[in-house]
Amino acid sequence: MPESSNTVYFVGSGPGDPELITLKAKKLVEQADVIIYSGSLFNPKNLEYARKDAKLYDAAVIDREKIYQILRDSAKEGKLAIRFHDGDPALFSTIREQIDKLEADGIKCKVVPGVTAILGAAADLNLELTLPGITQTLIVTRAELRTPVPARESIAELAKHGATMVFYLSVHLIGDVVKELLKGGVYTENTPAAVVYRATWEDEKIIKGTLGDIAKKTREAKIIKTALIIVGDVIAPAKYEYSKVYDAGFTHGYRKAVVKEEEKKG
Repeated sequence: MPESSNTVYFVGSGPGDPELITLKAKKLVEQADVIIYSGSLFNPKNLEYARKDAKLYDAAVIDREKIYQILRDSAKEGKLAIRFHDGDPALFSTIREQIDKLEADGIKCKVVPGVTAILGAAADLNLELTLPGITQTLIVTRAELRTPVPARESIAELAKHGATMVFYLSVHLIGDVVKELLKGGVYTENTPAAVVYRATWEDEKIIKGTLGDIAKKTREAKIIKTALIIVGDVIAPAKYEYSKVYDAGFTHGYRKAVVKEEEKKG
């Protein structure tokens, strides 16, 4: 059964690898009358699923109002319209402003999640971002430049948690990012760090180091955009704890703890 027309779908296109698009997203592309995507980061292989008569628009070369008009008019004409967003639409996208305006015009909107770049990067690094005994917190943020960041969310303030930190849209400012991280007083120059360029794409590059040398290594690799910065001991943990959930001596709702013979005798 076709997905509903008169509805605009905001769809996550994943981090780049075309095999990481969701089944739901693929089905929508196959049915769509209109598809808007961001050509600067979007993998064009995802459009191979589209119908030959589907209208395709590259959002990289049109402005907010034009995008809105295409989505609005398509929905009002009963066409199935997709607005692709790189990675997952919930992170560093513009879906809120688009959805609010469309819904004000009586148009239904639905979000389809996707694999965000940090998850693709973590997979390629074999990372567990929330490692027991190291950290149970992941902070996703970006550096401030043309777009402001609230003072309470400054890098130095967030760094005081000592959690795993991930920076989107910030690799061109990596020197400043490192300086601010060290101001937090928890991370040191020995804290592991990594930069992942075009995570999951065929030309992906991974740079590993520490806060003491990651900026230099990144500059030497000439990486200035389309990359994530990951910081934290989970990258190269000296010691961590095993999960209690799978410990034989741990009881939970699905399994009772196994009592060793020597404990029974004692």
